[in-house]
Amino acid sequence: MSVTKSPPAQGASTLPQPARGRPPGARNAWRAAGLAGSVLVLLAVLALSIGVGARQLSLGEVWHGLLDGDSPAYTVVHRMRLPRTLLGLLVGAALGLAGGVMQALTRNPLADPGLLGINAGASAAVATAASLLGVATFDGYVWFALAGAAGVSVLVYAVGGGRGATPARLALAGAALNATLYSYVSAVMLLDTSSLDRMRFWTVGSLASAQPSTVVKVLPFVAVGLLIALALARPLNALALGDDSARALGARPALIRAAAIVAVTLLCGAATAACGPIVFVGLMVPHLVRALTGPDLRWMLPYCAVLAPVLLLGADVLGRVLARPGELLVGVVTAVLGGPFFLYFARRGRVARV
Repeated sequence: MSVTKSPPAQGASTLPQPARGRPPGARNAWRAAGLAGSVLVLLAVLALSIGVGARQLSLGEVWHGLLDGDSPAYTVVHRMRLPRTLLGLLVGAALGLAGGVMQALTRNPLADPGLLGINAGASAAVATAASLLGVATFDGYVWFALAGAAGVSVLVYAVGGGRGATPARLALAGAALNATLYSYVSAVMLLDTSSLDRMRFWTVGSLASAQPSTVVKVLPFVAVGLLIALALARPLNALALGDDSARALGARPALIRAAAIVAVTLLCGAATAACGPIVFVGLMVPHLVRALTGPDLRWMLPYCAVLAPVLLLGADVLGRVLARPGELLVGVVTAVLGGPFFLYFARRGRVARV
């Protein structure tokens, strides 16, 4: 009697298989080498972000500004460029990881942190705080942003079916709430001109207002979210096989989804509070990384954490150089560069599947 194997369900992911003709150990060695190379690229972009700005400084002036408190460049480097660079590093890693987790959780290659309304919830809460309470600093923003992101996450999870939630239902619930909340943000800003003045740069997405205190305060939220996201790599790999197969492997799908939403809430809530909603980073970086690593999240998520800051800081440097002596906000640059780039790959069918 012959036995036939049924094909996997359409849209479902499978765990990565070894490439033909290459043993798994060799492929992992290439992945490790690629990750080390990505770290070197990140270090180069960090140096570029500190060295390049609206005010032209030589390499010697930048170096003395880093080390010598009496240098004329000390204030520029330590009060403006260094905090901006470190904040871009944290926010980029947060958005890249959040995008990778969301695409794995929903099995949707077009998913990003905005799909479940996370960014919209944070933005709506911050807009309310700015309009009704006059909040205008990160100290006030962050708690409202986290509360808004967490509240919307719980609401989407409940509307999507709770323990019985499916990727499609979560995506539909998030899309509906996302549209509603951004309409609310627009209405608040149009009706309250003082709120509009305070938030017009924040709503576009910018690193220009980075302060040393902002970096210190956003770090714990991003660090906790990053640890949770990285710890979910193996469970999300199992979940990609389907709920039944994941349970057979000892995983708990409902718990995995809840933990993933907590990680995305922390990452996106802190990033949105610090810089405003920055688009494209969490959407495109996982696609580019997946083309290098395959769908194995044990490699994909670390790559996202390294390469997403490269994209964000590179866009920030480009915005500073193109508009001297002013600058283009990083949210504008990522949207202008990212949209056509993503459409090009999507139309040519070269976007990697989840």
